[in-house]
Amino acid sequence: MMIRHWNKPPRAEVESPSLNVFKERLGTARRAPAPWRRRCSVTGWICDLSALSPPKRRRDSVIPCPLPPGPPRTLSDSAGPGRTRGPSDAMMPQKRGQVPSRIAMSSYGKVLGFFLLFLQSALCLQPAQPRVLLVSFDGFRWDYIYRVPTPNFHYAMRSGVHVRQVTNVFITKTYPNHYTLVTGLYAESHGIVANEMYDPVLNETFSLNKMNTHNSKFWEDASPIWVTNQREGHKSGAAMWPGTDVKIHGVLPAYYMPYNESVPFEDRVAKLIDWFTSEEPINFGLLYWEQPDEAGHLLGPENPLMGAIISDIDRKLGYLISELKKAKLWDVINVIVTSDHGMSQSSSERLIELDQYVSRELYEIIDHSPTVAILPKEGKLEEVYEALVNAHPNMTVYKKEQIPDRFHYKHNVKIQPILAVADKGWEIVRNRTDGFLIGNHGYDNTVPEMHPIFLAVGPAFRKNATKQFMNATDLYPLLCHLLGINPLPNNGSLSAVKDILVEEVPGARGADSYSTVIGVFLGSLLVLVFTAVFVKHFVLAQANSMQIQHTEAAQPLLQD
Repeated sequence: MMIRHWNKPPRAEVESPSLNVFKERLGTARRAPAPWRRRCSVTGWICDLSALSPPKRRRDSVIPCPLPPGPPRTLSDSAGPGRTRGPSDAMMPQKRGQVPSRIAMSSYGKVLGFFLLFLQSALCLQPAQPRVLLVSFDGFRWDYIYRVPTPNFHYAMRSGVHVRQVTNVFITKTYPNHYTLVTGLYAESHGIVANEMYDPVLNETFSLNKMNTHNSKFWEDASPIWVTNQREGHKSGAAMWPGTDVKIHGVLPAYYMPYNESVPFEDRVAKLIDWFTSEEPINFGLLYWEQPDEAGHLLGPENPLMGAIISDIDRKLGYLISELKKAKLWDVINVIVTSDHGMSQSSSERLIELDQYVSRELYEIIDHSPTVAILPKEGKLEEVYEALVNAHPNMTVYKKEQIPDRFHYKHNVKIQPILAVADKGWEIVRNRTDGFLIGNHGYDNTVPEMHPIFLAVGPAFRKNATKQFMNATDLYPLLCHLLGINPLPNNGSLSAVKDILVEEVPGARGADSYSTVIGVFLGSLLVLVFTAVFVKHFVLAQANSMQIQHTEAAQPLLQD
């Protein structure tokens, strides 16, 4: 058979359109980051894996590759002399050597993408990081919600749990009880024993009235929950909660507002919403509001004008609920609304004047009525005590070591040598020119008027449920349980309040829970096994394809 040879035409200097397109795509590919270098979520990996598969091409979108002008070209010598290269022949090596790899890569990308999507769905079934908001309306007595219509408080009660009686700690004042709520400790243990304190070891004072409360040494007998939360890798945010603007054990909340009484309630709520929804969100928030404590002191809890104050607090709670709903947090966050203490009515007819019984020159008053911390001058302890111990039938006077054990209030250096405690409704002053408060708190913690409100709403809590009794110290282990963090030693009891929870707290994970870690490990192991099997199959397929291609290329085409 005659095989006709054509002289090879001179190479054209003009590049073909397909070559230009190829170079442009090559430049784009070099500029684009490799898919595996991108930081992305699981779904992001799925999207990037699509780059491993060849794009689907429509039949009507094929771009023909024009050939240079001239007579038909022959195959190279390696293909055998004399055979004319046609379009199908030009594609044969690519079809036999590359198409299987493309199909394999496409299948691998799809299967692996489906697997990763399944893995993401499985991980999504793991409970999200639990979120808790603790709210304190200072001085909100347990029965205020029955004085006037309080629709928002009652909405929260129907949506969650209401505890009728919360026994707070002695003394029933602001700073001791706010610190108890976040440590689970009695005042003698956490060290914030009063609003006004003197530490004889440090020879330093602490004063709420003088806003001298930022000496961290007074706070470091204990470690509050936001410190533990931060140390376990979470973030806390605090809007004016007592002590949150103090660096305790070297730790501050991730976000906090320095105390400023003039900041409106709405601004405090806005900050907390921002913190809960930020790119690095908090899982625990604390919100403090000064009312109705201030009004209760000025008006007295029995004053009819207190009705307007209570109604305003109810509107503020409604505002908080509304903002949480707008932020899509209400259904996923556990909200606890409580207080530090209640309030009792006083009277100018119920004053105990110390000047009638003992000289001012013999002692100093450290903390004030109705539970008075007395520091006698050096060598005057017995004289002051004897002068006061039987001075008035409505005042009980103790030496420090005589304070009843039920108060849990004698084992701390900041508790003064003499403690004078007035009966409910009575005030202890030096004389009536000192003035007094119409409403007050700080009495025996068994007095019902001293007890605060307690509501809890959220996915962790039962609905429309009522509990009769709990201790304020029980809140701390409950908070730790909700947040899934390890509680420090405390005086509370989680078992005492577990009946207000649903059977299993949504989102709460203890430190000994490894379900997520195990799930990720097994998923990763499956990916590695799948990849190994694929690589083995792919390499063998490539080797077989190359062997076939080499064998076919070595065979002569046409022979006489």
